[in-house]
Amino acid sequence: MNLILLFKADYIDPHRVRLGDRRMTHIKKVHRARSGDLLTVGLVNGKMGTARVLEIAPDYVEMAVHLDKAPPEPLPLTLVLALPRPKMLRRIFQTVASLGVKEMYLINTWRVEKAFWSSALLEPVSIEKELILGLEQSRDTLMPRVHVRRLFKPFVTEELPGISRGKMALTAHPSPWDVCPRQISRPCVLAMGPEGGFIEREVDSLVDIGFKTINLGDRILRLETAVPYIISRLY
Repeated sequence: MNLILLFKADYIDPHRVRLGDRRMTHIKKVHRARSGDLLTVGLVNGKMGTARVLEIAPDYVEMAVHLDKAPPEPLPLTLVLALPRPKMLRRIFQTVASLGVKEMYLINTWRVEKAFWSSALLEPVSIEKELILGLEQSRDTLMPRVHVRRLFKPFVTEELPGISRGKMALTAHPSPWDVCPRQISRPCVLAMGPEGGFIEREVDSLVDIGFKTINLGDRILRLETAVPYIISRLY
């Protein structure tokens, strides 16, 4: 981990933390820290800074914390994603957190398998675990918000128009549409279907509320590849 993410529960006084979980193990075995060493830390949804190791005990590490830096600017992107298979979703959670996406909607579509909705990975604790790994990787503290919407039509007709109001609205779909734009400078809502794409009726529903359909070129990419590719292309 490139940043040790701290939580309010870790504090034992206003400027000291005590860690006794996997972060402690990482500090000991990966950083091989000793008393007096400085480590990069950040408070979840707060500032970043450094922590000086005060004590390394068998079952905890105690550090003095100084937070004085703002986290990286978030991307002005809202990602609307058809629920992928759990193994792929785990990687996507980490990727979007690493890239600075702070708003994500998981939705149902015709080609989403019903069994995916019973995955334990959709539990809030499991989602947060994967997002934390992404934040630690990229040195960020702002926790993305993940919303789960199991009904496609009510979400698209009742909720998505408000989410996309005043923003560039794009649907990524493997068809002969306009090519995805590059280096945009405005907020964007990006809708991406499952592997195989949206069905035409779903694409039409998005068009009806103002979404422009785009493609990523001649190659058909796995969703876990397409997500970071299109985000890096847009921003």
